[in-house]
Parts: sequence; structure tokens; C-alpha cells
Amino acid sequence: MQNINELKELIKLISKLPGLGKRSAQRLILKLINNRDELMKPMVNNLAQVYKNVSRCKDCGTLKSNSIGCNNCQIVEKKFKKICVVEQISDQLAVENSNVATDCYFHVLGGTLSSSNKERKEDLLISSLVKRVTKDQIEEVIIATSATVEGQTTAYYIQEELKNLSVKVSKLGQGISIGSSVEDLEDGTLLSAFKNRTEIKNNSD
Repeated sequence: MQNINELKELIKLISKLPGLGKRSAQRLILKLINNRDELMKPMVNNLAQVYKNVSRCKDCGTLKSNSIGCNNCQIVEKKFKKICVVEQISDQLAVENSNVATDCYFHVLGGTLSSSNKERKEDLLISSLVKRVTKDQIEEVIIATSATVEGQTTAYYIQEELKNLSVKVSKLGQGISIGSSVEDLEDGTLLSAFKNRTEIKNNSD
């Protein structure tokens, strides 16, 4: 590919996307260039609209339309008594696509806590989770964090934050191998994990 600065910068950016290296980025860009009106122009316009109108909700962490509001925690047609807590939006999509939690609100933390460094807890939406549980009179919080050290550290911290509230706290059941993230699980595994979730008891109980 010719030494064109604009293309070089675009390749660098696209190469940062998951699953795309330099060669894949080059093939993608060539496809766009060869289909300027059918693909490139509408994609540019669409990306600009998404950048302008779509953002993470500051209360629940899911994606929302800036012009309409959040249909997960602000504009809701159905009232649920459960909240499913996940680490990332990709985890939420995996759970939604598997149809295992159709009777839940979602709460996307935006990451996990490190077992050796808890200073990042303010960056996560744990405080807003506590507020939502109280405000919406939630009866069960399902913690669907990954089976990693960080995921389990986060789950424990959430449990501690909720222990003084009258809410059942549960975690996903067996079927998730150590080190696995929710977004990588097959539908059958997710279904089993949700059906066999177990309540987390406080140490003082």
C-alpha cells in the first residue's frame, strides 16, 4: 500500500480493534475504499451519529440514546425485581442473546477490581448499584462477574457493599471454568450457570 499518511493513521487505529491486526485492517480499508458510496460514506455518517448520540448511562453503565434516555434504568416498560451485574457491555450482550435473564435489569460495572489494588473502586458503578437496589426495591442481585481473581474480588466487594440491605445476593452456578469471562460462554453454559446460581451468605449469618 502506498505511503499515504491518512491511510497509515487509519490502519493504526483499526488495528487496535479486537481481532484485527495490520493485515486485516488493510483488507478492511481497501474494501471501504473500493466501495466508497455503498460502505465508506454511510459508515462515516453512522459513526458520527453514534459518537454524538450514544453513550454509557452514568447510573447503570449500559448503552443509552442521549436523545431518548436509558431504556434499562430510566425508561422501562416492565418492572423487574432483579438486577444482573456484569463487568462489560459485551457481557451484557452475551447474556441478552442467550435469553437467560429476561426478567432482570442490567448493571454494567465497566471493569473489575484488582485483588491488590482497590483504588479503582470509584471508577466502577458500584455506588450507583447500591442506590438502584434501594430506589427500585430490588429483591435479588445476580453477580455475573468472570471466574478470574479480579472478577471474584469484585464480586466479594459488591457483596460487602450490599450486606446491610434487604436484598438477596447470588452468584452464577457451576459450569464456568476458572479464568473464563461471561462473553465467551456458550448459551447452554450460561443457562446452566443462571439456573444453578447460589445465594451468597454473609459471614455474620
